[in-house]
Amino acid sequence: MRHPYDGIPDYARWDRAVAQPPGADVDPVVRFPFRLTREHRVVTAGSCFAQHISRYLRHAGFNHLVTEPAHPLLTEFNLDTPFNYGVFSARFGNIYTSRQLEQLFRRAFGTFVPTETAWTRPDGRLVDPFRPTIQQSGFRTQPELEADRRQHLVAVRRALEELDVFIFTLGLTECWTTAADGAALPLAPGVAGGVYDPARYALINLNVSDVVTDMTRFIEALRAVNPTATVILTVSPVPLSATALDRHVLVSTTYSKAVLRVAAEGLAAALDAVHYFPAYEIVTGQFSRGQYFSDDLRSVTASGVDHVMSLFFKHAAEGGTRPTEAAATEAPVLLSRAKLKKALQVMCDEELLLLGTDTRRL
Repeated sequence: MRHPYDGIPDYARWDRAVAQPPGADVDPVVRFPFRLTREHRVVTAGSCFAQHISRYLRHAGFNHLVTEPAHPLLTEFNLDTPFNYGVFSARFGNIYTSRQLEQLFRRAFGTFVPTETAWTRPDGRLVDPFRPTIQQSGFRTQPELEADRRQHLVAVRRALEELDVFIFTLGLTECWTTAADGAALPLAPGVAGGVYDPARYALINLNVSDVVTDMTRFIEALRAVNPTATVILTVSPVPLSATALDRHVLVSTTYSKAVLRVAAEGLAAALDAVHYFPAYEIVTGQFSRGQYFSDDLRSVTASGVDHVMSLFFKHAAEGGTRPTEAAATEAPVLLSRAKLKKALQVMCDEELLLLGTDTRRL
């Protein structure tokens, strides 16, 4: 061997692994140490991109554990998804940050009760500050909201206790918190309810140490109640829709994704049964030549999602092959073109930052 790079495998060379193959053939998953079976009870959570993972798993016949199902009438009239039922394993909406996830665990097990209880929308309806967009119509009264939240946290606790595999997509580092107790919010107050007051709320921008600490605490707590749980981490490839920092949104996006990617690498290396799947690299890699993003340069195209999930099923799931596109988007009968397009869309709270607070658009 003339030097350390002499004779390395093709997957370790940029020209042979990235530049030369057709984009659809690029596969950065050299090996994955875990194989998901159809018997595993899978809980999914995270940012907008995580919704694609849960959808593909369901339609491929895997056991996507849902502990907070919709009322049969909502399902019958296709109103379950707009109310966030079945999108994830419980009706927690998007969990963008590690801080949200760690606190959700403590809230579900009763060791953290935030002082923030309800936000009022411009139309007078109430929303849960920790799930401000899960119910389009909001809540009429605080007792109604609190009853729904109690039911929700019971469902979260059950999901964490019963899961075999937890798949979490890390999304953001910018996180709005309450000054009173540091409770992490999914959206800034004033976007989907509440009133922004700089004396009551603060923005934090998590660094690598913050994310590793949050996730380590969550995983250790999860293992305390569910010792055999396996954790699969991904990083969302979706850029920030806006940054609250006084700098270019591209710079904030690059910082955020770099922090999350480095944190995920460290967690997978340090903790047993924690694995990283490179969804971020598959979508953002130069080989796609930008074709995996829609015209807004944020939304991931169907072909991008399909590339990610085809490799997930190839390397990380029983059977080794992904479902066909039809299987991933039809349930239970053939969909019209309009419904097919709707099925490919995801509900993303962060988009509200660019829409203002008009609740008619929630």
